[in-house]
Amino acid sequence: MAEAPQEPRPDAPCPDAPRPDPAALLAWYDRAARRLPWRTPPGAAARPDPYAVWLSEIMLQQTTVAAVIPYFQTFIRRWPTVAELAAAPEDQVMAAWAGLGYYARARNMLRCARIVAAAGGRFPADEAALRALPGIGPYTAAAIAAIAFDIPATVVDGNVERVMARLFAATDPLPAAKPRLRALAAGLTPARRPGDYAQAVMDLGATVCTPRKPDCPACPWREDCAARRLGLAAELPRKAPRRARPHRRGVVFVGLREDGALLLETRPPEGLLGGMTGLPGGAWREAAEPLDDPAPPCPGDWRRLTAEARHVFTHFALTLEIRAARLGPEAAPEGGAFFAPDARARAAELPTVFRKAVELALPELEAAGPGR
Repeated sequence: MAEAPQEPRPDAPCPDAPRPDPAALLAWYDRAARRLPWRTPPGAAARPDPYAVWLSEIMLQQTTVAAVIPYFQTFIRRWPTVAELAAAPEDQVMAAWAGLGYYARARNMLRCARIVAAAGGRFPADEAALRALPGIGPYTAAAIAAIAFDIPATVVDGNVERVMARLFAATDPLPAAKPRLRALAAGLTPARRPGDYAQAVMDLGATVCTPRKPDCPACPWREDCAARRLGLAAELPRKAPRRARPHRRGVVFVGLREDGALLLETRPPEGLLGGMTGLPGGAWREAAEPLDDPAPPCPGDWRRLTAEARHVFTHFALTLEIRAARLGPEAAPEGGAFFAPDARARAAELPTVFRKAVELALPELEAAGPGR
């Protein structure tokens, strides 16, 4: 019986491993690059617009390319320069962002735009200076420096980590393996066409070296891939066991006035969804704790719906109990709540968790008679 192949030590390179050639990847990228609205064609003489690169990278944080494209196109159409975005009212920017999630990104994006616009509208062509701007961390700074300014910065996202783990058969689990994978990526970053190279590695991970069923025959680095030779490609990168995601519960009020106006509030400036327009309600508490039972924002025949709004944030899952009422023209909201016209249009602009609650409640409220 044949012996199973031995894995390399997690902290050692694969014996006799060839060195992947960045030129081979760039040649593949010239043929196979994804066409994305914030990109210039591979090898183009004109550099990408730093504003477009920055905007796309902020949107792409923890969000898929497919989800980002329509939002990016909307922002570029409404605010084609960083100065125009900087001058936009915050509520308009937040409404345009609704559905992308992680609203702290949008607030930092607007702060960053205003700083850049005040400095003449030019993004700095330096990683350290970019990192000093709101909402720009090491990955985003490296991506802007490489893609917008062709600086040989090392860009490492989840796609790049996966490619490096497989190329070098790095079997340490994530997240502990991150420093080594970054060092391996830095060792391959070329001085020639670093912006195209950064996008090429990300494209390779997104389209060929995918999490499941990597298409090794289509890979320009297939002969240099230690994991492919060892039969480990589909297993890497390994990940440490995930902790169970905490579960929280809360209450929201969906009030529909007879003229079609929706009852809303502006959330406190700090915390999750801070400063956003949302639904009145109580605090979100751990599921094991007693449910916060807030007072309604105005008098009415508030009824608990059977359906509940469920949403998963990065660090916890949330279930919202929905209390709904059809309200008369005399309804007087308290505690900062207010009515906004055209409930369905306003619902579409809300953060996803609140939009879900409104979409569950509106059919019942619209079917109910006045005052119910």
